[in-house]
Amino acid sequence: MRQEQRNVASAVTTVQQSLRTESKGLTIKSVAAKLQPEASVEPATTMSERKHGVLQSKIFSDSDLTALSRTNLAVTVYDPHGNTLYLSRKDAHEFSKNKTRQVVVIGRGSDAELVGRAPIYAASNHRLIGYTQVTDNLAEYHSTTQNLIWIFIVMTMITIFGATLLGYFLAAFLLRPMRKIKQTINAVNDDPQTDSRVPDLKRNDELSDLAVVFNDMLDQMQRYINQQQQFVEDVSHELRTPVAIIQGHMELLNRWGKDDPQVLSESLAASLSETKRMQSLVQEMLDLSRAEQLEINFSHETSDVQKLVTQAFNDFTMIHPDFHFTFDDDVKKPVYAQIYRNHLEQILIILLDNAVKYSTRRKEIHLSLSTDYRYIEVAVQDFGEGISKDNLDRVFNRFYRVDKARSRDKGGNGLGLSIAQRLVEGYHGHISVESVVGQGSIFRFQLPILRDAKLLAKAEAETNDVEKIAKSELPAGIRPATRDEDEAPLDDHEHDH
Repeated sequence: MRQEQRNVASAVTTVQQSLRTESKGLTIKSVAAKLQPEASVEPATTMSERKHGVLQSKIFSDSDLTALSRTNLAVTVYDPHGNTLYLSRKDAHEFSKNKTRQVVVIGRGSDAELVGRAPIYAASNHRLIGYTQVTDNLAEYHSTTQNLIWIFIVMTMITIFGATLLGYFLAAFLLRPMRKIKQTINAVNDDPQTDSRVPDLKRNDELSDLAVVFNDMLDQMQRYINQQQQFVEDVSHELRTPVAIIQGHMELLNRWGKDDPQVLSESLAASLSETKRMQSLVQEMLDLSRAEQLEINFSHETSDVQKLVTQAFNDFTMIHPDFHFTFDDDVKKPVYAQIYRNHLEQILIILLDNAVKYSTRRKEIHLSLSTDYRYIEVAVQDFGEGISKDNLDRVFNRFYRVDKARSRDKGGNGLGLSIAQRLVEGYHGHISVESVVGQGSIFRFQLPILRDAKLLAKAEAETNDVEKIAKSELPAGIRPATRDEDEAPLDDHEHDH
């Protein structure tokens, strides 16, 4: 619209500049000569046109007046009395005398037109010689506006359709991982034992992270289910023998025990022994079950390994005075690992207890502690029976015994090393064995050295607190308890191969 207003104002100025040289006044011929100098003038053809002296032009040929030839412009020139001297096209607007140049909008909407009016003064004497009126019917403007509206409508429809189509495919692409996750959930819901997992989405986004976490959760749940099933199967299998023994002795007592004191005594002793073994077995099974869930309950516990290994060495030296214990400590200072204190004690007790049980003539046990850049290593060496190569790969299996008869006589259930392995691996460590039949065995386990600054500071602070308490005035023979010792260890029973 502003451009159209400028065009009308420019046309009015052009007419003013062209006619202001007529100092004597404007006539039909003089106006025609100025506004169409090279065009022939076609006289008025109608009686009305002759009566009013109207000259209707047909051609605009002067280069300076080219703008006036636009089909949407109507140029009208009047004398000072309002008589029409020149009319380029039909003008529907009444004449109005203006003292200054003026461009106004007449009408609204599609009927709106621009009308520019201005007086014409002679350049020589500044006398009023006429008026000019330029009317722009805004046909081009309305046509352009209408075309733009249609273009906008069409483009909007295309954009909406394209956005809808793009949104559909984008939603399908984004929801594809969700459908895969949903399918996996439905599969697990239908069959909790299924191995179905969310496939690799191959996307570096939150949905891929969700799929990984979801698969980890399913794997963890599956491990717990398998552990429960294994626990039930193992307990039912291992309890079958002691239950059968107790049942046999009860039947024997029912028949002969009332009349034979010897049968009564033997049956009661055997039943009591089997009951104790069952109690030990159940406790070890519970220990094993807990050892397989360390990441839930003990993920932030820390221990001073050097201190606990030294303590275990001193305890076994005192408990077994008939054995010669040696301790090779290459650390000589506190070194921390992310492991619960009672669990580390339990691992040491299992390995040292097995070393004592399976030592033969040479009652000597060697304990060592060393470190490298990443791990703390503890080794327990005995010089006893040893383990054959065929049994080395199975020695950590639950309920596995190298010699079932000897293990039973020594009170073992075949769970000790299995518990130790679960505990070590639960804290991201590794346990291994080297053995030669008749020469003895070496059990080694490694634990990652604590590197986390916050946990390390916490562990050192707790160690300092314990040392301060130990230096306080306490009755002789009483050792101060630490926070971890307030909880009972998982297992205080004997363990074996």
